[in-house]
Amino acid sequence: MRDYYRNGPPHRGGADVSFADIVKLFGFNSVRIGRWVTAQEQQAAANLFFDALCDLQAILGVNESVISLRGSLSINYGIGGRLGASAHYIPSRRLLALAKNAGGGSLAHEWFHAFDHYIATHLFTTPAQPGRFASKSWLLNEPVRSHSLNERLGLGFQRLFLSADGKAASPLMKRCMAFDKAEGGYYFSMPEEVAARCFERIIQQQSLKNHFLVAGTLKSKTAELGLYPNQTEANAVAECWLDYFHALGQSIEQTAHRYRI
Repeated sequence: MRDYYRNGPPHRGGADVSFADIVKLFGFNSVRIGRWVTAQEQQAAANLFFDALCDLQAILGVNESVISLRGSLSINYGIGGRLGASAHYIPSRRLLALAKNAGGGSLAHEWFHAFDHYIATHLFTTPAQPGRFASKSWLLNEPVRSHSLNERLGLGFQRLFLSADGKAASPLMKRCMAFDKAEGGYYFSMPEEVAARCFERIIQQQSLKNHFLVAGTLKSKTAELGLYPNQTEANAVAECWLDYFHALGQSIEQTAHRYRI
């Protein structure tokens, strides 16, 4: 397994961890490993996942339960896969899956898909529909529950999808729609994909770097085509989304503190 650059603190203290340790710490619903993953590959992957998830937790300023989406999220590593995809998220199973040899750098993208799916139930007043993503539902103007956290998240969607006056698509959305139209498809302009790519870019431009968690938002064919937000676009959304996660983390910690007392 290849090495991935990171500059974060030594979460493991130099020791190896297991996927069982990851489940125990973060509270994931389950972790399954492919039958063709060797013991050596599994050990390397467990260390990579552990560091990446701890780094994501540090960047967002949340506790472990947010990373596992309150224990609802499952992870597969090296099982099955989809043609042309190194990683994917399956809403019906609340499952994040990474390929054995090509999934590195995709974790942040797929985690945001999982979050986007999970939070839809809590963001809107309308009943949840199977496979609903908050990003798409927001763009379809579904009514949002009144809450300061929801306002932060929604403002990020507004800056991501709409022009400054709110009357047209944002420059990023226009670029993505133009690319899909030229290719005769519909993928890069899907709201949930635009949102996940923006989240990737936000995470990669932080000072804490982890290339197993995220890579390719700055230098890749997709980036060269303008399908990731540029720094100005990403900063505008990051102002809302990082504030959202930090506030969420503080709210959970304050609630836990009250119960400890």
